[in-house]
Amino acid sequence: MAKLIYSMVTSLDGYAEAAEGDLGTGAEDPEVHTFINDLFRPVGTYLYGRRMYETMVYWETAHTEPDQPSHILQYARDWQAAEKVVYSTTLESVSSAKTRIERTFDPEAVRRLKAEAEADLTVDGPNLAAQAIAAGLVDEYHLFITTSVVGGGKRFFPDGVRLDLEMVEERAFDSGLVYARYRTR
Repeated sequence: MAKLIYSMVTSLDGYAEAAEGDLGTGAEDPEVHTFINDLFRPVGTYLYGRRMYETMVYWETAHTEPDQPSHILQYARDWQAAEKVVYSTTLESVSSAKTRIERTFDPEAVRRLKAEAEADLTVDGPNLAAQAIAAGLVDEYHLFITTSVVGGGKRFFPDGVRLDLEMVEERAFDSGLVYARYRTR
């Protein structure tokens, strides 16, 4: 059975989206990006909400921009190779290959997808992840913690959820960003 992984860059105070501005520095560092590439290369399916898909669809054409560094080109290739499922009631069409739209998030369908998948899946974006967390579907949490405190926005973990997790890996980067991987007990 494949794992469902929730991973995002988060501020030091726990926000996956800042109310104003970005989440701070660290994720754009080539060392961090190469680490992320290697970590998520085996992912077979990305589960997105509409807004996260609209952000990530950049990778469908990133390789066509001139003078892209090798770590950007590699991530684009890996992203293009994976399946994508976009959960949206408003999106009429997709602009990337290997992508389908689902109108509702069905926890049982995701359980079946995990059971049948040969490669791990990710759920991306705090809103969609909150639904997967509430349904008990997330097996691992990968946090990329910046050095910034942003004071508000959308939290990495949803309110009202209690999780007792086991830390299985951590790494600090020269940029100050810290990676922490937890799994459910």
